[in-house]
Amino acid sequence: MGDKKDLFSNEAISKIKEMAEDIKMCMFCTELSVRPIPTRPMTVLEVDDMGNLWFISSSKSNKNFEIKHDDDVQLIFAKNSDSHYLSVFGKALIYKDKSHVEDIWTPVANTWFEEGKNDPDVSVIKVEPSDAYYWDTKYGKMVSMLKMAAAAVTGKTMDDGGVEGKLNV
Repeated sequence: MGDKKDLFSNEAISKIKEMAEDIKMCMFCTELSVRPIPTRPMTVLEVDDMGNLWFISSSKSNKNFEIKHDDDVQLIFAKNSDSHYLSVFGKALIYKDKSHVEDIWTPVANTWFEEGKNDPDVSVIKVEPSDAYYWDTKYGKMVSMLKMAAAAVTGKTMDDGGVEGKLNV
């Protein structure tokens, strides 16, 4: 059985920043009331000091269109190799001004934009977290697996080293 540890304010922001920047890739979900929920992989380019997550996107993408009609989004991060998981609900805002593009541009983004950061279709999406939840390990995946193996061999219940909780930004 793992521990429950809710985090608040700066501690919550630090946890979002730590996990999102480590995992980098998330499933970016829009139109949360629609079934099936439109979901696509996106790379977070920055997590700022307020816990906001920043992405580059095409202004012509379905995602941008969906956000204009419903700005509620969910970001789902998973790094199975380290047993790190993060779910973030928030409001998405779209920016077209060049200063936001310049701040988070990466050479990899050239893959999607013919004219690079000067492409007229480049936009930046900021997700402001409202609710978040994380699952992590206290000791790292290896120790957690050793504890589970020991419990299986001995038949005793042991702390699996897991920790989870709400992140209240």
